[in-house]
Amino acid sequence: MESYDLVIIGGGINGVGVAQCASAAGYSVLLLEQGEIGAQTSANSSKLIHGGLRYLENAQLHLVRESLLERRALLRLAPTLVKPVRFYIPVYSDSRRSPWTIRAGLSLYAVLSEFDSLGRFESIPAMYWPKIQGLKLQGLKAVFQYWDAQTDDKLLTRAVGRSAVSLGATVLTQASCLEIKHGPELCRVGYRHQGSERLVSAKAVVNCAGPWVNRVLASVTPAIAAEAIDWVQGTHLLLDIQALDGILYLESCFDKRVIFVMPWYGKTLIGTTETVLSSLGNKPEPTREEIDYLLGIYTHYFPAAGDVTALSAKILGSFCGVRVLPRQSGNAFERPRDALLQCRPSHPRLLSLYGGKLTTFRRTAKEAVDWLTQTLGPRARLADVDELELS
Repeated sequence: MESYDLVIIGGGINGVGVAQCASAAGYSVLLLEQGEIGAQTSANSSKLIHGGLRYLENAQLHLVRESLLERRALLRLAPTLVKPVRFYIPVYSDSRRSPWTIRAGLSLYAVLSEFDSLGRFESIPAMYWPKIQGLKLQGLKAVFQYWDAQTDDKLLTRAVGRSAVSLGATVLTQASCLEIKHGPELCRVGYRHQGSERLVSAKAVVNCAGPWVNRVLASVTPAIAAEAIDWVQGTHLLLDIQALDGILYLESCFDKRVIFVMPWYGKTLIGTTETVLSSLGNKPEPTREEIDYLLGIYTHYFPAAGDVTALSAKILGSFCGVRVLPRQSGNAFERPRDALLQCRPSHPRLLSLYGGKLTTFRRTAKEAVDWLTQTLGPRARLADVDELELS
């Protein structure tokens, strides 16, 4: 029977991030992904490496600061995959957030970024507002421009996976976890790969299965308690409309959420929604309500695009990602986005990851490897993940 220090379940951005970090720290690693690397939630995000300006409204200052530090690191480590991009925030006479509120938020954002090169922002003079082609000018009171970054999330995830492999990790795709038997000295992990069932031993297991995190826990013996979660679907629409020079940060005309209008390979990408699902299917699909919601916001700010029916004809495609949020009362928009790393005293060799953000995957991976080091003891380090370039 093959033996590893660590078996990771799930090949999204967090799974490959843990694989890279653990391999660099000198641990032997096996990663099992039931499909392809970065093909689920990590390929269906809003494509942003950002601090999360809106999290300031919920006083999540630590998350914003952590995200901004990680933005800086990824711009340095993955310059071909993570690019700076201008963001524009238009403020109207009927906007819920006043120009003063936006200015205060951007000022705090700059402070939390430690005034790095992307920390600056400015108020765009009215004479330049028409340059945002098609944007509604009626009632417009101010336009602010600041900086964040954009990435191709799937390519970034695969780059991290390749880095893990180069450090010695074994990464298997089309490999489904069947069972995890937790023992006092090690875990036995059964999985199916290439039509056959296999068994390996591991000194530790990290469950990075994303929306399927509790499904993996259901395969554990002895049984383990799982966190109560909600599955929250985020839908994006790709429109056959020439991309703008930058990303628009728009307040929804229906509620207090915000959405983005983004350039994406020459076309326009709009999103996202936050729809709580009652069950988790194999392939999430956008609902009619989500489509109408996104198109309704777009036509509100870009009236020349026509009504929702006319704009529907310009939909080139759509995608949905499903994120995990802690089950709480209130709407999904206001819930925390921090990653939760759970290790039950009854199962000290098993760590489960709930939630997390694309931007902060490196920080999450380091926390998981800190747990691994406490559990197994240190190994001879092979590399410093803060110096490993991604391409």
